Amino acid sequence: MLEELIETILPSIISILELMGIFVVCYSALHAFWEYLQTVFLHRSFDFKVELANGLATSLEFKMAAEILKTVLVRELTELWVLGAVIVLRALLSLLIHIELRAEQSHSGEPSAH
Repeated sequence: MLEELIETILPSIISILELMGIFVVCYSALHAFWEYLQTVFLHRSFDFKVELANGLATSLEFKMAAEILKTVLVRELTELWVLGAVIVLRALLSLLIHIELRAEQSHSGEPSAH
């Protein structure tokens, strides 16, 4: 009974997490682009790269949460290998974004947030 409930509800939760990640990417990209335009045309000072990197890192966290929940639904070992590879790739991508973010913040003189 519990297994059936999980198999019924979990795909919806996974989809919601995926959509949240997509929303964060879209919002961050649009906001960073808006700030970029203001930087170029109005000569304002804004670090839009950090804004975009933060959004991408946050989005990856939502996407990884969805991938972790997908492990509950895995039925075969081959599915687990593919899912594990996706999780590892997203984790590496997240790590690279955090490294780039820290480098950008140290370059601009801002304190890094943990």
